[in-house]
Amino acid sequence: MSKWLLRLLSVLAVFGLLTGCASDDTNEEATTTNESSEEAESGQQTEEVSEDSVRITITKDKEAEFIHEKEIEIEEGDILMDVMKENFYVEEEDNFITSIERVAPKEDEKKAWMFFVNDEMAPVGAHEFELTPGDKIRFDLQSWE
Repeated sequence: MSKWLLRLLSVLAVFGLLTGCASDDTNEEATTTNESSEEAESGQQTEEVSEDSVRITITKDKEAEFIHEKEIEIEEGDILMDVMKENFYVEEEDNFITSIERVAPKEDEKKAWMFFVNDEMAPVGAHEFELTPGDKIRFDLQSWE
């Protein structure tokens, strides 16, 4: 009987060690992955845009939700609306963007796509805005009230 108990305790101890080690590795791997993601995300926001490109970031609710970001090569004088249509799924009505990447306000929401160029609200609509290499564009679906 004591051999049986000793074997059972040995098996349980090995199982416990393996389970404990696996949990630590998983948590460490998840922590490392989260840290890498945060570093990459914050690095993208501060990273300079190359000389012949613009960076377009799409967010929601005053940057509370990140949707997409892309660095796009342009030629000086390209129009923002044309670049958006070539690189994103965009729907528009009467020269106003109504949906980007299939994200749109709900029927009863008082939200619209606003865009900012180098952290300042754009003075004209996307169909009139002429891009300059190095611009950082941010579209944000936000309340207009």
